[in-house]
Amino acid sequence: MDAFFASVEQRDRPGLRGKAVIVGGDGRRGVVAAASYEARRYGVHSAMPAGRARRLCPHAVFVQPRHAHYREISAQIFEIFADFSGLVEGLSLDEAFIDMTEPSRNDEIPVLARRLKQRISLALNLTASIGIGNSKLVAKLASAYDKPDGLTWIRPDQVQRFLDPQPVRRLPGVGPSTGARLQDAGILTIGQLRQAPLDSLLPVLGRQAFGFRQRAAGIDDRAVSPVRTRRSISQESTFEHDLHRMSDIEDVIRGQAEKCARRLGERGLYARSVHLKLRSGGFSTLTRSRTLAGYTRSAAHISEAAFEMAAGWMRYQSRVGVRLIGVGVSSLESNPDPGQLLPEDAREANT
Repeated sequence: MDAFFASVEQRDRPGLRGKAVIVGGDGRRGVVAAASYEARRYGVHSAMPAGRARRLCPHAVFVQPRHAHYREISAQIFEIFADFSGLVEGLSLDEAFIDMTEPSRNDEIPVLARRLKQRISLALNLTASIGIGNSKLVAKLASAYDKPDGLTWIRPDQVQRFLDPQPVRRLPGVGPSTGARLQDAGILTIGQLRQAPLDSLLPVLGRQAFGFRQRAAGIDDRAVSPVRTRRSISQESTFEHDLHRMSDIEDVIRGQAEKCARRLGERGLYARSVHLKLRSGGFSTLTRSRTLAGYTRSAAHISEAAFEMAAGWMRYQSRVGVRLIGVGVSSLESNPDPGQLLPEDAREANT
C-alpha cells in the first residue's frame, strides 16, 4: 500500500488531500509513523523524529495515528488478497507477498495484478504498488520501483538488468552499518556486489558474504508462507517529559502489560519471557529480560516481572529520568503443556 496511514487520513479527511500529511506525534519527542508523498518530497520519512520532520516541512499537517482504524482497513485489504490466492504472507498491515503460481499462468500475472489494484481502488479508494518477480527478493524490490500506484513486472530474463544498477543499500539485509562497510570497500551497486570475488567479500561481510552475493544475483528460494510465527508482542511509549517517580513508571508498565496480555489472549498464545526497555532523558537505553517459571498470559505476571526489573535498575540510579518505556513478551506458544503453565493460567485454562 502507498503511504498507508497517511493515505487513509487523506481519504477520510478530504481537506488533507494534496497536502503534506505526517502521521505521528508532533511533540518534542514524537516520531513520524507515516508521511504522505507530498511530505516525502521534503525528505520526511517514517521513524524520523517529529522535530526534524517539522523543520524539513514546516507547513505539514500532523495527524495523530488511529491504529485500530488502520487494522480494520488492513483486514479488508487482506480479504481482497485472499480472493486472488490462498498463499498470502503478510509482512505488516500494508504489505504482503502473494504467490500467484497456482491461480495463473505467467502471461496472465500482470492482468491479475492490475485487477487486484483495481479491486483495492474501487473497494477502499486507496492505491497499491505491486512488484512481480520470480522470487520474494525481486518482487519486493520491484514493488518499490514505481511508487505510488505502480506496477512493475520483472521477467526472469530481466532480473540481473533490474538489480545490477540499484544501490547496494536497497538489498534486503544491508543496513546502515553493512552498507557503510561495503561502500568503504568500493561496492556501491548490487551488480558490484554480485561480481565481487568471494575472497574479497569475506573480510567485509564475514560468514554472510556468500548469502549477500546470492541475493545480489537475485537468488532467493524462500517460499511464500501463509502462516507466520509471531516471535514477540510488545508495547512502547515515549513521553513528552521525563518520568521521575517509580509510581508513574509502574503505571505505564501496568498499562503496557495489560495490552500485551490482551493481545496474547486474542491470538490464543502464552509467553514464557518478559522484556523491559527503559530509555533515559540522556538517550542511554537499558534492556532486560526475564524467563518466568511457566507460560502465562496474565497481565499481573507480566507486570510483576517488569516491575522487578525496573526496581533493580532504579536501585543503582542517583537520579531517575525516563523518557521511554517498553514492555514485551516472547517465547510464545499456542498450546503449551498444562504442566508448563503458571498456576493462575492453568486454572483459567481448565475453566
